[in-house]
Amino acid sequence: MIKRLDISKIDEIMKIWIEENINAHNFISRDYWEANYDYVKSALPDATVFVYEDDDVIKGFIGVVEDSYIAGLFVSHKYQSKGIGGKLLNRCKEDYPILRLDVYAQNLKAVNFYQKHGFKIEEEKVNEDTKEVEYSMVWRL
Repeated sequence: MIKRLDISKIDEIMKIWIEENINAHNFISRDYWEANYDYVKSALPDATVFVYEDDDVIKGFIGVVEDSYIAGLFVSHKYQSKGIGGKLLNRCKEDYPILRLDVYAQNLKAVNFYQKHGFKIEEEKVNEDTKEVEYSMVWRL
């Protein structure tokens, strides 16, 4: 069910990326996500991306860059709260002894999810682009 991204399916994960960013971040303009769509899509082939796929349907994915930074973890809203995000995180924990990420402080569902999975807040900062408060979080083996 969890495997490396087949680049031919990039549009499927980008659909999840845009929908779930808009859903999870109602405090950030939809225009921000739409403006960053092409950048993220072009950066994905350089990341390590694992997808959770079931019956030929991609239900979620996680992308890691720079050998430890989780650039994104997204599960389609149709499949949330079914353990998919945790399974994707655990898959990455098998390969990386340290994982880092940034999460918006207002995205309490995500903050709580990461804390439940052993991540600790290391720093609070303001995102330069969105001017929103973010937490830098880390997990160590």
